[in-house]
Amino acid sequence: MSNMRVSEMWKFKLSLALLLITGSTPLFAASEAEFKSAYAAAEAANNEARGLRNQWTTTAAALAAAKRAAEAGNFDQALASSKEAEALAKASIFQATSEKEAWRALEIR
Repeated sequence: MSNMRVSEMWKFKLSLALLLITGSTPLFAASEAEFKSAYAAAEAANNEARGLRNQWTTTAAALAAAKRAAEAGNFDQALASSKEAEALAKASIFQATSEKEAWRALEIR
């Protein structure tokens, strides 16, 4: 792997970690409306990942956890899971777009 490729992977991992950390700890009680908004954003990102043929199973699991938490009335957890799902979907979109041409660097010439 080239140094540039390793650098890109570290940026990706750091970005994902920051999104998960900052997006998963609400400082106040979440409302149902906040959950619905976050869930819609996560679903939209997941649909974009589907269009790129790069959906992650962890995103689907986070969406399912969000739905279960909301059905139980735990909107704090539902909001956190929705934000996690959105971060995962965005990471899968980033992966799909960055890998679209990156394979050429690994090609034997």
